[in-house]
Amino acid sequence: MITALLILHGLLAVALLGAITHQALATTRRPATRPSFVARYRAVAASGYANAVVVLFIVTCIGGALLYPPYRLDVRPTLEDLDLRAANGVFEIKEHLAAIGLGVLPAYWFFWRQPLSADGLIARRYLTWLVAFIVWWNFLVGHVLNNIRGLFQ
Repeated sequence: MITALLILHGLLAVALLGAITHQALATTRRPATRPSFVARYRAVAASGYANAVVVLFIVTCIGGALLYPPYRLDVRPTLEDLDLRAANGVFEIKEHLAAIGLGVLPAYWFFWRQPLSADGLIARRYLTWLVAFIVWWNFLVGHVLNNIRGLFQ
């Protein structure tokens, strides 16, 4: 059951990662002089990703919360036995960033729901990049910790 939940959590995280990365890059869109891969990647309707990002973030956090007790009982003691304090530390940061992301999510959603002034567009861009940073950090840390646990079992 835990393995299935871990796989589902990972798949949701990949979907969230794709959506927020697409949206974040779209906020930096500039007029393209020639069509390139990056220009085409940025040329999306970024507002269409807002609801998906909010839902995926919340569902992924719920999945992480369900996986947390087995992590505390199985993975963390292994990391402590191997004296991998840095791995435990980055996971603690991951937990805190997930909580900050949940706190930022209402503002993120608000700024994507409103037609905005120039100041609102700047807030939208920074909130999007903040959420993108949190998602990327949490994805990479979770992936690396999962691999560390697998290497030493």
